[in-house]
Amino acid sequence: MKKLLLLLFTVIIFIACEKKPQRYFAESTEIETLKAGIKAYETGDWDTWKSHFADTAKIFVNSIKPLTKEERLKDLKAMTNAMSTYGFNHDKEYVEMVLDKDDETWVYYWALHKGTFAANNKELLIPVHLAVRFDKGQIIEEHIYFDGTAMNQEFAAIATAKAKAEAEKE
Repeated sequence: MKKLLLLLFTVIIFIACEKKPQRYFAESTEIETLKAGIKAYETGDWDTWKSHFADTAKIFVNSIKPLTKEERLKDLKAMTNAMSTYGFNHDKEYVEMVLDKDDETWVYYWALHKGTFAANNKELLIPVHLAVRFDKGQIIEEHIYFDGTAMNQEFAAIATAKAKAEAEKE
């Protein structure tokens, strides 16, 4: 009986100590891919930026309606062309990779985006969150979340000022 109890206790200890697979990572090739894509965005290297996405990638920007990488690229170029400087604060960024319950690979990124409008030298700081799904080393899905209210208001103010200036010329 003692041997049976000892055996049962050993089995319970073994099962309790079973190591679960790691699900959270501070370093990975996917994290480095995302960081390379962010660097490409910050330097306007659009070919490199696009290379990180699968051809069928879906990009969601504060929306449930996906964009293609070409549609997103058009929006990014329009935004960055209106800026004299733009990029993320890398001192305060946080990034992690997670293997979810379905074994999907997600990289989560939080940072402060800083941009200065060329038209009026106004600077905006906007917290941004990215949730990026990878498959076979490429981005297949990206969710971008930020409060665009201040940015949209600034674009509207610039457009109004431009229209007013053009009207005064006439």
